[in-house]
Amino acid sequence: MSRSGVRRVTWRALRARRRELAALGGWSLVESLPALLAGYLVARAVDEGFLAGRLVNGLAWLGVLGVAVLVGAAATGRTYRSLGAVVEPFRDEVAAQVVRGALRDATRADGRPDSAAVTRLTHQMEIVRDTFAGLLMVTRGFLFSAGAALLGLLALAPVVAALAAAPLLAGLVVFLAALPAMVTHQRAYVRAGEQLGQSAATALAGHRDVLACGAQARVTADVERWVSAQAAAERRLARMAAIRSLSLGIGGWLPLLVLMVAAPWLVERGLTAGAVLGALIYVSTGLQPALHTLVQGLGGGGLRYAVTLENILRTYPESDDQRPSAPAVRPPTGPAGRSPAAEVRGLTFSYGPRARPVLQNFSLTLADRDHLAVVGPSGAGKSTLAALMAGLVPPQAGTVHLAGATVAEVDPAVLARMRVLVPQEAYVFTGTLADNLRYLRPDADEQTLEVALDALGARPLATRLGGLGAPVAPALLSAGERQLIAAARAWLAPAPLVLLDEATCHLDPALEATVEAAFAQRSGSLVVIAHRISSALRADRVLVLDGGEPVVGTHEQLLARSATYRALVGRWDDDSVVPSRAGSARPG
Repeated sequence: MSRSGVRRVTWRALRARRRELAALGGWSLVESLPALLAGYLVARAVDEGFLAGRLVNGLAWLGVLGVAVLVGAAATGRTYRSLGAVVEPFRDEVAAQVVRGALRDATRADGRPDSAAVTRLTHQMEIVRDTFAGLLMVTRGFLFSAGAALLGLLALAPVVAALAAAPLLAGLVVFLAALPAMVTHQRAYVRAGEQLGQSAATALAGHRDVLACGAQARVTADVERWVSAQAAAERRLARMAAIRSLSLGIGGWLPLLVLMVAAPWLVERGLTAGAVLGALIYVSTGLQPALHTLVQGLGGGGLRYAVTLENILRTYPESDDQRPSAPAVRPPTGPAGRSPAAEVRGLTFSYGPRARPVLQNFSLTLADRDHLAVVGPSGAGKSTLAALMAGLVPPQAGTVHLAGATVAEVDPAVLARMRVLVPQEAYVFTGTLADNLRYLRPDADEQTLEVALDALGARPLATRLGGLGAPVAPALLSAGERQLIAAARAWLAPAPLVLLDEATCHLDPALEATVEAAFAQRSGSLVVIAHRISSALRADRVLVLDGGEPVVGTHEQLLARSATYRALVGRWDDDSVVPSRAGSARPG
């Protein structure tokens, strides 16, 4: 992400909050009243009051200035409130972008968790927020304070305004011309620091191996190289600080010198002593502080803002709502030519180049509204198959298709709407019960949530918790209660394919039967990694994985064809009631 990306994101955030910015500008205008009136009122107090021997008039003019200061102070509090209305939503947007990017990278087929995301959400995010707020404050402060001072000078005498404005503009030009170089050097300094930290951490973590291999000199030289790079970058930044001081001298102090040198000439042209004093006040209390704040703010916090936000945007270039929406992938709606709900073709997967394949040249077709149970001994590849079908891990060979689309080619946001995987360890987050249920279907109304509770037998749990609006504390729930909430959440999801990976193992047999029956009646297809034999009996078909050739068939067919299935049935002990279509549960 280039600097243009930082500008684009910043301007987008500002355009989205034009009303809040207008409020900030309005209160800033009120706040700048003392800067606008100070020199003029002091000039009147001197010329029409103290020098004229009218003490009361002089004090009256200064009293007006005091009132203006009080009004400006009252407006200052309002400016900070308006500033928060601009800055905090922007911080939330960038934080959401980091979270979405980290989750996208971690859940894609070849992704992995990003350990640096926490740093970006804490330290770097605070830098972005604070420096963004600082930039707004110094920019609006300069515009209103310097503008008010120039207007005041113009009211005193146009020639005085010209004498002060010329060096001010020259100082601004010097600073703005050096600003791109400052950004470049700040970026180099930050990156050198990151490389130094990484190099030092690697050296410390592997110090035993370094000593054993006699590589101390090489490792030390590598660390020293980055120390030198960071020191050089810091020296360049120090030279940039000299340029900032130069611009402050030209734009802030030179106007004072020019006015003092030109004072006799100005008096000869009819300018009063009060007007000269007022002009000096405008420069010393208006122009000079405004320029100083702008230069220090842009040269310090502004550089940190640009480099830090650029680093975040480079890592997570676009949020999901910024990129063009991918077309929804749906199977044909007509009965003819309908794509299978899921199709696995020539799938091969192993957990290492020398490991025995968990699945090898495996193919399977899951029709619409199909109900498949997967059984097999521990380690046979049942959960691996579920992860492959969900697109969480990539196969070494073969393809997985959902609704006719290749999983590896589907955008993660679209893939999330095509399938839902419920693992054995169900995740429930702190919040209300309704929040947990709506996680995969945010638009579900309360009536829909009530239907889900009744369909999955979760009404007693909801009653015990206190209803849909009751807070949920995950640590106070049993494993079975967490599984029941996760199952109801998945049942509400719009995804046409549901994969239950032993997702009901902590439920009693009767409640497990209720949950699986609810999913079987739900539109879409269902894959159950079976924990009990009753799950296999309820399914349309059963897939047996035992490390050899996978076998698919009905319960009766597998009893005749698969020794592994017969052994599994013999070991299972399940007395739950099984729907009549699958027959009664067999004793273990």
